[in-house]
Amino acid sequence: MFGRLYKATLWARISSMLALWVILAVTPGAADAAKNLIVMVPDGTGATHTTLARWVSESQRLAIDSMHVGAVRTYGADSMVTDSAPAATAFATGHKSSDKFIGVLPGPVTIPGVPPVPEELQYKPVATVLEGAKLLGKATGLVATSNIQHATPAGFSAHWPDRNNYNEIAEQQVYQDIDVVLGGGKLYLMPVSQGGKRTDGENLLNVLMKRGYTIVETRDDLLNTTADRVWGLFAPDAMQRDLDRAEFAPQEPSLAEMTKKAIEILSKNPQGFFLFVEGSEIDWSSHANDPVGVVTDYLAFDAAVQVALDFAKQHGDTVVAVFSDHGNGGMSIGNARTNKTYSKMSFDSVVQALRKAKLTAEGVAKKIGNDRSEAHIRTVVSTYWGIDDLTPEEIAAIQKYDGKHLSYALGPIMSVRSNIGWSTNGHTGEDLFFYHFGLNVPTGTVENTDLAHAMASLMGFSLADIDARLYRSAEAVAAQYGARLSIDRSDPENPVLVLRNGWTARFPFSKDILILDGHTFRLKAPTVFAPNTGKVYINLELE
Repeated sequence: MFGRLYKATLWARISSMLALWVILAVTPGAADAAKNLIVMVPDGTGATHTTLARWVSESQRLAIDSMHVGAVRTYGADSMVTDSAPAATAFATGHKSSDKFIGVLPGPVTIPGVPPVPEELQYKPVATVLEGAKLLGKATGLVATSNIQHATPAGFSAHWPDRNNYNEIAEQQVYQDIDVVLGGGKLYLMPVSQGGKRTDGENLLNVLMKRGYTIVETRDDLLNTTADRVWGLFAPDAMQRDLDRAEFAPQEPSLAEMTKKAIEILSKNPQGFFLFVEGSEIDWSSHANDPVGVVTDYLAFDAAVQVALDFAKQHGDTVVAVFSDHGNGGMSIGNARTNKTYSKMSFDSVVQALRKAKLTAEGVAKKIGNDRSEAHIRTVVSTYWGIDDLTPEEIAAIQKYDGKHLSYALGPIMSVRSNIGWSTNGHTGEDLFFYHFGLNVPTGTVENTDLAHAMASLMGFSLADIDARLYRSAEAVAAQYGARLSIDRSDPENPVLVLRNGWTARFPFSKDILILDGHTFRLKAPTVFAPNTGKVYINLELE
């Protein structure tokens, strides 16, 4: 029976899959594929963000300035303004998806030009470029400054219709067998009984250690490790913003340091590697309309880009691609106050206040804490921002703010003093720049989904082929073998798909495990449940 299961890996391609090879003039074969691919996403970054960061930097130059440039469209399947989850899904799988969806096909499509998905395929998990790289034998890595289960890294490493289900995403990531994972999010690997967030009783840290990972939790541990498989968990949830790290978490590594170490480890694989890197919190500072956080976290991201470029320039077989998932904040250099004086806006009037800042708005908010007295507010803002002229209205705004993030009251204060404007605290839907090194071809304006197909092409595979191997309907498998299908929910937090036909095959949800008549085998991808439809998707290839 096991032999028959193992051979059942080829099935018909899904007819709605698209291959839009607009980035590359031709689709290279495997022999022509890039050995290494480094994908870098500055979340929530628009053209104004990079322009302002360049002005504030001492060198007046960014690493991206030396790269080729194209443009990428950002809309999703059900909105002109995308969330990070469907944007990451587009980059990773080549499919537009629905709001909050991670690595799965959309539900009903409402945006013109997006191909509708047949009802029977809606909400189905679809393979990612990271999973394709793994099947080629490449090393794989994820790096982010958020918790690693956050939307964008999750889009490359998990399949679920709710980006906020960090427990589910964490489990799938652990069982994806990724070689290097660096970021925050330790809470989502630990059970509630041990101070974590997991309600299923599982300790995924133990799983990682049993699978041969070295777990590092500080900058020194990361820099000193010589292990080939590493999980870095540098914060219970998200890591600190770059400017705030020295004050609040000096033990955390920078994004550039994480990127350098990831490349060092992954490049040991003779087959090459795929690495995803995200500057996560540029987006969060944009939500708060905080120009200090935007600039300093972007410059930290750009330092990581330089690390990647330095490696790529030394290795002619490496491609670096840099693109954002969406705009955020409607940021502008110039605001309503400068309507009549914009043509006389000086350098110092924009840059000086930002360069003097010692903490981001989030950091200043932590220093203010629960003491909302006027004297304390003035002292903190003066100490860390050099602002001594807070108005009564600004003091009142800070004192009265009762939202989750006090930084939302502080960001506009710095924006006024640096002549920065904003139109929203949310995402925006404009086209964005796409920077690349190693392609050496013009890119023009492309869809975000095109980038996924181009990445797959560069590595020498088709996403449709990878999807056909990894995510097959359990109903189809059961029908093929005349098996009875059921779901064992005796442990409601840890369901198991069961197939029976004189033999018993058990597939625990969210794990890369097959238990066949009591014998345990490792599969090439986790079993994925689609809660919207109740369907289960499995693969039958052994590690």
